[in-house]
Formats: sequence, structure tokens, C-alpha cells
Amino acid sequence: FLTLGFLVGVCILLYPAFSNYWNSKTQSRAIVDYESVLEHLEPEDYSAIFQAAYDYNDALREVDFPLRDFEQVPGYYDALKLEGTTIIGYVKIDKIGVELPIYHGTSDDVLNRGAGHVKGSSLPVGGESTHSVMSAHRGLPSAKLFTDLDRLELGDTFQITVLDQVLTYQVDQVKVITPREIDDLQIVEGKDYCTLFTCTPYGVNTHRLLVRGI
Repeated sequence: FLTLGFLVGVCILLYPAFSNYWNSKTQSRAIVDYESVLEHLEPEDYSAIFQAAYDYNDALREVDFPLRDFEQVPGYYDALKLEGTTIIGYVKIDKIGVELPIYHGTSDDVLNRGAGHVKGSSLPVGGESTHSVMSAHRGLPSAKLFTDLDRLELGDTFQITVLDQVLTYQVDQVKVITPREIDDLQIVEGKDYCTLFTCTPYGVNTHRLLVRGI
């Protein structure tokens, strides 16, 4: 019984590390699969997919309150969708050693696997007057995700890869807000923003941490 108890205790202690390792491998596999799908696309395929995303973002800008009324613009789940993968790209943050697949929406299933693109924000293809928002969990025992996002500082960079395009954003704002505040997630005329979004303080989750890049 002592031996069994010891083994159970060791398994409990090792579970978070093993689970994080397994989830990291799963996230990496999703990105590798995405890159494999891209190898079978032609340049004209890229152009059509990007143009559809640009058109979606243009239409979203015409909505008075896109973060609330995004359903006025159809085609969200078709945008950036590729046969053979469920992700629309991936985010890489070198400073904290994170590379996460990006999925449509922020359902529980999505946020347990990677980063979710917040509906009502611009699709992550860049361009003037766009603001894409990516959300991920923090503090999950089974996955690192955005746990160390609070280590990012002004001037740090992160990258968003969609198809063959890599966009590098430089952090220009780090801010803590309440869940109901959305002003800092709005599209700003002439700006190309991407905000990384997670819960804070660690383990309490009463507020939201915004790390915005330009």
C-alpha cells in the first residue's frame, strides 16, 4: 500500500508536466499539418483566400459595433478555412517560448487546444484599419498557452502567420481591464493592431490582460 501510494503521488506530481508536454506536441502537430496543407496550394489560391479575408474585414468595419453585431457580416467560419486543417494560422511569441494554433471563435473546446480568434475582431491578415484579437487560457495545469503573457513588455514582438504571410507586431500597450470594457479592442482608423487577450490575475481571473501590438 505504501508503494502504491507513493506511485500515485508521483503520478499526480508529474501529471501537469506530462500534460503540458503532450498538449505542446498536439499544438505543434496542428501547425505542422497546417504547413503541409499549404504545400499543396498554388499562388492563385493564396490570392483568393486573402482577398476573401480582406473583403470580410472591409465589411466588418462598416458595422457600428462589430464586437457585438458581427453576425451582420456573413461568412466568418468560411474565411481562411482550408480543407485538411481546422486552424487559420498560428501565433508565435519568442520571448515566452509559445507557438499556438489559431482557431475560429473562442469556445471552450478551442481555448483548451490553442488560441481563439475573437469573433467581431478583424481576421488576422493585417492592413490599415484592422484590429484582430486572439484569446487563450492562462494557468491551465494541462497546457502553458498564455500563462506567461504578463512577461511581455513595451517593445517586445510577436508574430502571426496566416498562409504564407508572417506579420510581426511590436507591443505598444499592456493594459488590464474589466471583462465589460471593450474600448481597447475596437478598430482604430488607419492602424493595424493585434491584441493578445487572457484572464488576470493568475488564478483569480477577475480581469483581462491585453497585450496590444502594432
